[in-house]
Amino acid sequence: MFSFCHLSRDFAGKLVAWGPRSRQLEQAWDRATRWLWGECCWPFLPLKAFLSRQLSSVGSLSTVNSVKYQPCFLMLPRAHQAMVRHNNVIPNQHFHKTLWQDHVKTWFDQAARKKRRRLARRAKAAAIAPRPTAGLLRPVVHPPTIKYNYKLRQGKGFTFAELKEAGFNKKEARTLGVAVDHRRRNRSAESLQINSQRLKEYKSKLIVFPRKRNKPKHGDAEAAELEQAVQKVGPIMPVPSPFPKEKAMVITDEMKEFNAFNKIRLARADYRLFGVRQKN
Repeated sequence: MFSFCHLSRDFAGKLVAWGPRSRQLEQAWDRATRWLWGECCWPFLPLKAFLSRQLSSVGSLSTVNSVKYQPCFLMLPRAHQAMVRHNNVIPNQHFHKTLWQDHVKTWFDQAARKKRRRLARRAKAAAIAPRPTAGLLRPVVHPPTIKYNYKLRQGKGFTFAELKEAGFNKKEARTLGVAVDHRRRNRSAESLQINSQRLKEYKSKLIVFPRKRNKPKHGDAEAAELEQAVQKVGPIMPVPSPFPKEKAMVITDEMKEFNAFNKIRLARADYRLFGVRQKN
């Protein structure tokens, strides 16, 4: 009795299977034919004649002659088909979407959009002139959460305390290009100081146009300053950097001997064991 096997190495890529005709062999044959779909096959070739032609170099003729006739299957793959090699993804494309042309995103109007945005910016600047193109002056605040609170960004508006510290009236500040936020509070002296200083610097560079040129009021700029006024393009005042820039210095021996890792570990241990040490 022979069992189901493959002899692909011996016959130059030909997949060969032989054995007794049984339910298990027929199932294996069905799986093999489904695997090599559309391939030529001879399902009932006598095993003795097949072995005498193909396996003469493997075993002796006496061994071949002693074999009884058994059902045999020989499958020859087509030349243009090749086995899948390596651990590749099985192709399973779904080409069932119709009218795919309607779902294609094009960008042919990129140059026209660029021109349209530029013209819109120019029209907006002309409409709000001589005011700055960036709009209102915004305060500098720290973003929420521990992930971002070390940075600085522009906030919604200045608090009443910051306006009072810089000498602005809370009702007139909006007419002078300063954003006001009645909800925000100053929870530290640093935020109050940095934003009041920001307002003072803005006030020193501010040129207030009178509502009527022939009837200027108190606080309006003079005629000479009005003629030299130019519309501000871009950010009104940049956001300061939260990190002061370190100056170049000579590295000392004390700096070389300093171990930052041990310093951090000791600080964390002191923080963790503070309560235990207080009890003892």
